[in-house]
Amino acid sequence: MPLLVPMIDGHRRPHGPYTVGAALLTYLIPAAMERSHASVAAHDIEIRTAAPGLADRVPARRVTIDAGLSDDERILVPAPRRTLRVANGLAELFRRIVEPGGVLVVCNADEADPTDAELLDVMMRRIPPHILTIEVYSDGPEPPPDERGPAELWSLVERGTREGFLHAVAELGERGLARTTPGGRPWWRFAQRTATALGALGRTEEARALWDHVRRASLDPAVLAASAYGTAMLDARHPDPAGRDLGRARGWINQAIAISTLLPDPAERAFKLGFDLNGLALVEVRQGRAQEALALVESALDLAKELGEAHPQHRMVLLANRGQLLARMGRVKEALDDYGAAIAIDPFFPDYYLDRGNLWFDLGRHAEALADYERAATVGPPMPEAYYNRAELRLATDDLPGALADLSYVIELDPGYLDAYVNRAGLLAGLGRDEEARSDVTFGLVLSPGHPHLLAVLGQLETAAGRAEEAREAFDLAIAAAPGLASAWANRAVLRYECGDPGGAVDDLTRAIDLEPEPDLYANRALALRALGRVKEAEADEERSTPSR
Repeated sequence: MPLLVPMIDGHRRPHGPYTVGAALLTYLIPAAMERSHASVAAHDIEIRTAAPGLADRVPARRVTIDAGLSDDERILVPAPRRTLRVANGLAELFRRIVEPGGVLVVCNADEADPTDAELLDVMMRRIPPHILTIEVYSDGPEPPPDERGPAELWSLVERGTREGFLHAVAELGERGLARTTPGGRPWWRFAQRTATALGALGRTEEARALWDHVRRASLDPAVLAASAYGTAMLDARHPDPAGRDLGRARGWINQAIAISTLLPDPAERAFKLGFDLNGLALVEVRQGRAQEALALVESALDLAKELGEAHPQHRMVLLANRGQLLARMGRVKEALDDYGAAIAIDPFFPDYYLDRGNLWFDLGRHAEALADYERAATVGPPMPEAYYNRAELRLATDDLPGALADLSYVIELDPGYLDAYVNRAGLLAGLGRDEEARSDVTFGLVLSPGHPHLLAVLGQLETAAGRAEEAREAFDLAIAAAPGLASAWANRAVLRYECGDPGGAVDDLTRAIDLEPEPDLYANRALALRALGRVKEAEADEERSTPSR
């Protein structure tokens, strides 16, 4: 089979993130533009992210507001998962435009940037070998040492921050720190970007050490306020609740607020103080004090009025945060208004469509929820969360084939998406596709051993297969892990009834009804009660199982 392109050296040192992706795109896009311009245009974000040198060939169709902002105004750093979305978009593009039967060979794969390693993994998983065979080798020529100066490194760090290339930001930022004078303005810019990237990557102690270094190296009040904020967020945003120290976070964010309050420039003070107040609001939320958090966000929004048209992204975040808090308090109309205002500032930022869609869904406004989920799915590269939420909506509206298709696509995009396995396993079991459901349960339990919902589905499957002992064990484990899981009680009741224990079935169904009083549960308990000769109780349950007219 012919080589798709000459062998690509995947070493990250000369060209950085998407070395492999950019080489492929540079080779493929010119011909693809002639054959299928629409396919190329549909992936403008992915192409321009991986191969900025093609920006003049591939016009931007979907542009977020940060593209036109100054460095100081650009406050959002893409989450680590953004590169997975880009990789999936590129894989789908390559699947369309690569002539079948080619071979891609990459050397120095062990030294590839994580963006390329992720891209190659996604391509091998999603592009069939008959279309493209991918061979990767760890050996290859060693590139020359990195002798780039601070200015060139800063340009790369800034691009990496905008695009979410967090590993590259951390690596190149540390080189920039080593090549600038501690405490100076260039050094501080590298320190801020590097510490932020380290924190986002979960390298918390490295980030904390760098923030400490900043405090030892600088006397600038704005720098000290920012370092206090950054340190606070390491605790407040820690992904594992057990790893959060909210008292320590509050101490640091209070220090940031105190310093920002004293900044002499009115515009800088209004922005930084509002930023810090929003950080304190997160601590309040984590401590269950939503009303106090709301007051802080509203204070930050008042300060933002002093900025005029500057810092639109800051206002967008504050509006969305207020919307989230208002929704939590049941003030849904106001929450919808805030989400709408945030979306109007940047219509190509997907996250707030998801949040607003969830509000519509909770209100039973399914058409509006669907529109927001689908908008979230189309304003950027493939987003697993948008399809997962749409699957939930389709389940609620009895569109089982649509829900199954969405859940399958979520898993194709992200094989580690646990909730998609949980929901698809339950759906497949309900459709009688037991072997497929068992496969999802198996994969899901590898991701999350002891997951109660998966164990409950496993119990159903074992019941259907006639393995009562295994089914009972699965249900018992599910109930022990999640005593509030009504489906586990209800399905264990079915098992107990089938095993000749109607009394045990009544006990389990009573618990299930206490948790979720559904008509089917009353009907099942009526059946078990009749088997026990408790006719009057059975008749009462039969009455409850009939929907009122």
